[in-house]
Amino acid sequence: MGPNRIPRRDWLLGTSASLVTLAAASGTASALAGPHTPAALPQAASETEDADRARRMKWWHEARFGMFIHWGLYSVLGRHEWVMEEEGIPVSEYELLAKRFQPQPSAARAWAKLAKAAGQKYMVMTTKHHEGFCNFDTKLTNYCAPKQGPGRDLVREYVEAARAEGMHVGFYYSLMDWHHPDGARCATDPEALKRFVEYTHGLIRELMTNYGKIDVLWYDVDWPLDAVGWESERMNKMVFNLQPDIIVDNRNGLPGDFSTPEQEIVAEKGTRSWESCMTLNDSWGYQRADDNWKSPKTVIRNLVECSRGGGNYLLNIGPMPDGSIPEDSVRVLTEVGQWMSRNGESIYKTDRCQVHASEFAGFTRRGNTLYMHVYYWPGDTVALAGLMTRVTSARLFASGHEVKFEQDRFRVRFTGLPTVAPDQPLTTLAIECESEPIQNTRFVRTDRPRNGVGV
Repeated sequence: MGPNRIPRRDWLLGTSASLVTLAAASGTASALAGPHTPAALPQAASETEDADRARRMKWWHEARFGMFIHWGLYSVLGRHEWVMEEEGIPVSEYELLAKRFQPQPSAARAWAKLAKAAGQKYMVMTTKHHEGFCNFDTKLTNYCAPKQGPGRDLVREYVEAARAEGMHVGFYYSLMDWHHPDGARCATDPEALKRFVEYTHGLIRELMTNYGKIDVLWYDVDWPLDAVGWESERMNKMVFNLQPDIIVDNRNGLPGDFSTPEQEIVAEKGTRSWESCMTLNDSWGYQRADDNWKSPKTVIRNLVECSRGGGNYLLNIGPMPDGSIPEDSVRVLTEVGQWMSRNGESIYKTDRCQVHASEFAGFTRRGNTLYMHVYYWPGDTVALAGLMTRVTSARLFASGHEVKFEQDRFRVRFTGLPTVAPDQPLTTLAIECESEPIQNTRFVRTDRPRNGVGV
């Protein structure tokens, strides 16, 4: 993942253009074309492919909330996961961290327990980040956890811990590699390209073979190649042959099964699946000085907004070098989990929700039930403008207490509520409607009766 200033992926796509120009001079332009080369675009999915995707992704759509884990050698330094590049650390100096990386046994158990307590349903861990260090056992390099400081397979510990808590298991894998000698020159050297692509496919093959059923493969940064250079079609075919139920993201140059907006919530149009990935503070990897933590309310608001748009929320923790979780991460996720224990049904298995306009609330929907999540409690009356669907009943979701309401053409008012918000950090109203709830605030603006000039 990249720093939060400019989406790192966008920057890398721009810089790869110069490498493509150099590649053309060496006769490798066809393999190293730009990131949007038409040849890399797949044909439209068939009805059979769409049905299979729906089958594979059913659990994921119902889950809505997942935990991202960025953990590697950068955690030892504690200055963000891009520290190797941003501080210009030589490879020979950086790789010495592999001996210093000595996490406590079974640290992943605490991650999985926290994920479950937070109401998260799946986990995605960095198996190899941009630094090139493999957290898993591999026959292709000795730059890996079992042959360095940890002395054991950290990915296997994670898989076992996640499964023990009933979590779906995801693997993050960075295509970009700052350590491998062919990681950059593959853009201009045909032989390096061949070696590095086979190395990459080999590592992914091991991940897809050695850990049982894997639910998500989360590719990241495809610099300096594109889908043609990476042979991404062949890559994905291998993945699905080994893991027929897996879902993959869109960061190996192909559309994949879902899109991945980073540090922002941008709903895909139509039926395209998407997942917003975000940090709890401003860093993906452990950054000891980063204290800009999101509040529990902000996390829940983001989760509501993702769910409203039919998307998922993948929220990151950056464990410390020993694998322990920063106290502030535990604090925030614990409070989120307490809210989810009371209100989770308004998030899980929800449908896309058209209702959206309120300055003090967000919305989710399941069938004809509209969930109004009130962030800023206005007092004994909560109102919603432009709801074009008839309300049949309402209740406070966490307690089940009935809520009185009155509705006309332009608004619905929920009355007799407590003056102080009855639930924290936000309160949810469950509003039963006679059909799918639809909102039209323009109708309120144009058709609401107006008086003459003056009062």
